[in-house]
Amino acid sequence: MPKIDQFAVILYTLRDHIKTREDALKSFDKVAAIGYKSVQVSGMDPSLFPEEELRDLLLERGLTICATHEPGVNILNETEAVIERLQKLGTKYTAYPFPAGIEFNKEESVAGLIKGLDEAGKKMADAGLVLTYHNHAHEFFQKDGRTVLSRIYDETNPQHLQAEIDIHWVQRGGENPITWMEKLNGRLPLLHLKDYMVDPGGAPMFAELGNGTLPLKEIVAAAEKSGCQHYIVEQDVCPGDPFDSIATSFAYIQKELAD
Repeated sequence: MPKIDQFAVILYTLRDHIKTREDALKSFDKVAAIGYKSVQVSGMDPSLFPEEELRDLLLERGLTICATHEPGVNILNETEAVIERLQKLGTKYTAYPFPAGIEFNKEESVAGLIKGLDEAGKKMADAGLVLTYHNHAHEFFQKDGRTVLSRIYDETNPQHLQAEIDIHWVQRGGENPITWMEKLNGRLPLLHLKDYMVDPGGAPMFAELGNGTLPLKEIVAAAEKSGCQHYIVEQDVCPGDPFDSIATSFAYIQKELAD
């Protein structure tokens, strides 16, 4: 089982509570009080804190930065600036968060994304950093018998692009999260943990860990076998206070998923 320190929370879940410096600091305090030891920086205006200050303010609260999400256009077109930002934050990992503007039914668009990811990832690897790809459900769009997500990994160098698999979106995309843990053995440093459930009408919903239907113990075990370093709690939509949701997920982690 992973160590408790390997479990983090993404700040995107708290995005409505980190819009000002004052609110962000209060949110950092709450995250630390719940018991998390690291965060993924996402969903916060980067102008609120210079990178070194953000790093130090989190460290004062016992929180490290395990990874970030950076705007996809910045990763592809301003890679050097992203590298500098990660170095200042003191973190090794980032993820391309969303394929904005990519048309999965057009070969030129998909091929351009794949080429751009490989090129940006090489620059980052040369700097000792790691670019990963964060999936949603639509990357499971199929053309000629292959999903876009499979192409992204098959047609990039593993040294240039690794994975930040989101297990909820894999499930919503109609595939098996454990299969993807196994498929990306040695290429899966980051994992997004969120549970999956359906409402009374059958529509998919986000859920706190342990409140849904995913086999989380088996998923985490498979991810650990594949070399996962950071297990990051994310809940895109919470039923109430997001701090309550991330606390519920952390309690489940402590009880069921971590040493």
